[in-house]
Amino acid sequence: MADLKIYPIGTTQSRNLNRFIEVAYELNRHNENWIAPLRSELREQLNSQKNPWFEHAEAEYFLAERDGKLVGRISAHIEKLTQKTPPEQGGGVDVGMWGMFEATDQEVADALLKTAENWHRNRGIKKIVGPISLSIWEEPGLLIKGHDHPPTIMMGHQRADYRAWIETEGHKGIKDLFTYELDITKPFPPLIQKIVASGEKNVRIKIRKVNKNNFMKEARLLMDILNDAWSKNWGYVPLTDKEIEHARHNLEPIVFEDLIMVAEVDGEPAAFMMTLPDVNEKLAEFKGKLFPFNWIKMLWWLRKPRVRTMRVPLMGVRKKFQTSRIASQVAFMMIEYIRRNSVANYGASRGEIGWILDDNQGMRSIATAIHSDINRIYRIYSKNI
Repeated sequence: MADLKIYPIGTTQSRNLNRFIEVAYELNRHNENWIAPLRSELREQLNSQKNPWFEHAEAEYFLAERDGKLVGRISAHIEKLTQKTPPEQGGGVDVGMWGMFEATDQEVADALLKTAENWHRNRGIKKIVGPISLSIWEEPGLLIKGHDHPPTIMMGHQRADYRAWIETEGHKGIKDLFTYELDITKPFPPLIQKIVASGEKNVRIKIRKVNKNNFMKEARLLMDILNDAWSKNWGYVPLTDKEIEHARHNLEPIVFEDLIMVAEVDGEPAAFMMTLPDVNEKLAEFKGKLFPFNWIKMLWWLRKPRVRTMRVPLMGVRKKFQTSRIASQVAFMMIEYIRRNSVANYGASRGEIGWILDDNQGMRSIATAIHSDINRIYRIYSKNI
């Protein structure tokens, strides 16, 4: 058997980052449900000189090569903000992560996972968690259900055989992340309609669209609500100011005012819901490249996108309201208003909610109440080293 070589490539050199990126394109080129991400966005995400995430994280990327051919890749990284969170939230000073995993076969997978272990072990890490690529805010988890359809925007898609390869190496599942799908052309169940109607009669509640002309201010408001609502969730780390600005810059082209709602209670911002059109439906045509002409097609499409699917990546209610009746009112009001706008203004017929943690009973109850079903499951693994 040919020699297998695993070697580090750093986090800044453009040629090496391009080779790291191309591994996924080569290994998934026959997978009709894999959506090629934009290479330009990946280069920015992976480059430690351009991604503000690296201000509180360190990483190394490894390539696997056999007979001069690239056959796999993996990242090993330490998220310093995660290390400051308590163990029950997935953190701790001795926790590291791995991600960006691709492999042609079990031998490559074993070698890559062992390489990531050794990198962490040499830095005093006792437990590794993954796949998380690179941040919990990007593509966490390994797809274990839902291989029969493509992912929506900002969600990963991996080959089904990766699960056995990872578990063979002693990695144990510790968290499942669910996405839910539903037909949004149909009205919600009568009980939900009654809750919405009661909320509309409540003079304390106001639901408004975000103001895209002042989107940085709005983004900070949404993150403030999210930090309060999600602060005790497993895996949660707050975005820094620079990361918020970076995310705003990347998301602004696909943000539409009638798809993001803020709920105010007695004049105080109490909750929000963010919905994005599934840009993957358009990106599937581009095969990962915007240039030389696809950027024109994308700009034209973004003027008035028409999509089948809308994805809800973020939703949060401040803790002080979470156990009150008003929480369900504002939540279902935002969901209903965005559902109407999605159908009427974008031609959407399908919604996808998530990801949602397996132990987030509040959000899972909301998903069940509107008659949505789990369509994809992503698993995060842990291994003591």
